[in-house]
Amino acid sequence: MIGYITLGSNDVAKAAEFYDPLFKILGARRVYDYDSYVAWSADGEAVIFSITSPFNGELATPGNGTMIALLAASEDQVNLLHAKAISLGALNEGEPGMRSGGYYCAYFRDVDGNKLNFHVKSEIT
Repeated sequence: MIGYITLGSNDVAKAAEFYDPLFKILGARRVYDYDSYVAWSADGEAVIFSITSPFNGELATPGNGTMIALLAASEDQVNLLHAKAISLGALNEGEPGMRSGGYYCAYFRDVDGNKLNFHVKSEIT
């Protein structure tokens, strides 16, 4: 259903350094690598996650109410990814744990202030 996700960044190189080790854990690699645009994918067919300098030349800002969830393979991987994100300079927005609805996740803000989480897929009923 989703083709790609793009977040704005005020320092693409710094943001790429932040995301590289996280996406490595998730089995993704860079599929595009330019000064103003970097993107990762787990395979050529999967959803692409990208960061870019805003096209209009204005400062990138996090979206109010916007959050992206990145799928992890297990609760242990959620824990590992959250700890890694924090060690790379992310702000903790919610420790790993079970949430209402029966899913396990952890929240953080990246180096540009964008809110994301790592979660284990839950069964939709």
